[in-house]
Amino acid sequence: MGKRFPDAPLRPDIHAVARLAGLSTATVSRTINNTPTVDPKLARRVWKAIEELGYSPNSQARALASGRSRILGLIVSEITNPFFPELIQGFEDVAVENGYEILIGSTNYDPHRMELCVQRMLERNVDGVAIMTFGIEAPLLERFAERDIPLVFVDAAPQGSRFSTIEVDYFHGIREGVQHLAVLGHRRIGFISGPLQLRSAQERERAFLRAVAEIGIRPDAEWLCEGAHTLEGGIAAMTSVLNSGNIPSAIMASNDMTAIGILHALHKAGIRVPEDVSIIGFDDVNIARFTLPPLTSVQMSRHELARCAVFALRDHLEAQPRSPEPNYRVQTRLTVRQSTSHPPQEKL
Repeated sequence: MGKRFPDAPLRPDIHAVARLAGLSTATVSRTINNTPTVDPKLARRVWKAIEELGYSPNSQARALASGRSRILGLIVSEITNPFFPELIQGFEDVAVENGYEILIGSTNYDPHRMELCVQRMLERNVDGVAIMTFGIEAPLLERFAERDIPLVFVDAAPQGSRFSTIEVDYFHGIREGVQHLAVLGHRRIGFISGPLQLRSAQERERAFLRAVAEIGIRPDAEWLCEGAHTLEGGIAAMTSVLNSGNIPSAIMASNDMTAIGILHALHKAGIRVPEDVSIIGFDDVNIARFTLPPLTSVQMSRHELARCAVFALRDHLEAQPRSPEPNYRVQTRLTVRQSTSHPPQEKL
């Protein structure tokens, strides 16, 4: 038989927390489960006792008792694009602050992987799901609806009382980018989009065309290319522009990975940035500060996007007071670095 250690400390339980806090186990349980009716003063006593004892609530037991897993799902397109790991980190930070764990699924734009993601979410009995990708088919949405699981989408959501939408103001930041280039003297401005089956890519291209039209600029057809929101897509699109022989003095890209691909293609062709061509990206991922030159980019806050997603799901799950149309809106703004300057003729 193994040796016993009678003096070893027992793992603290909910009864120990209740004794130290001087409260009932029911109050402790309600506090741990974030029940809004608990008096804040009592809740502070509970959390202080939990901290002193080093008590870790049993999440599985809590789920059985409450009928909820306190797990939020997050489905993203891919994790090779730095935008998504930054989004995942923000989503986890906000979810944990609100008493939830998270389950991540990545589709890589593959319908079969999307189906597997949905299945995993259902098997883990998630309380709600943020869908930060495209291509989820109606039958998969119906599987969530059958379980009464709330969903939040970016830009557009299907009709339904358990669906919420986060609206991104793409136009504001892209307009700032176009006006920044115009003030520098650029009139020959191109745009490389993302895959145009993506609603977000469509919205960004529309925002660009609206912004240049405001200042009386009509880009040549060769300067409007469809990319893939990848490095390779940026390289291919920029190579196509170079091969046309009609090169703009500035190019905006639908995301930073595309912009970094553009930088690579221009460097390979011996074209300097920003001396010969100015470049603006979109997303302002952390790596944008470390490209050569550092990339001017339209910032879309991953933390704000994550915060809106968690709050939208929480509002569904915890019956928070809601206005008839909750405002889940993410702003964009331009961050100027060294990849933009005056067009070449302005420097002669």
